Amino acid sequence: MDMTSPNPFLCRLDQIPDGGVLGVDPPDPEGEPLLLARQGNSVRAWLNICPHSGRRMDYAPGLFLVKDDKLTCAVHGATFALRESGLCVAGPCRGQSLVAVRVQVRDGMVMRA
Repeated sequence: MDMTSPNPFLCRLDQIPDGGVLGVDPPDPEGEPLLLARQGNSVRAWLNICPHSGRRMDYAPGLFLVKDDKLTCAVHGATFALRESGLCVAGPCRGQSLVAVRVQVRDGMVMRA
């Protein structure tokens, strides 16, 4: 798959647990890490960067604190509603949102849109 195309491959849909999340590092060293959340055949994506601290939200590479469709940042405990556009619903950046990234699912593959 051509990683330099306008729709670069991120992962296979089945790599993201249904109802869960997956962290994806960018194919280029200048890019930002992503957080992908799956519900059935739909995938939403955000930058894996907390608006409060500016740091990655995983507690170890690719491992996140997720419960009841809410992701908690491992750095300062900000909690984001994954079904509500990444809105922070608790913690130090309440009311702010994660930065959304457009993705699409095509033929079982998750791609940048």
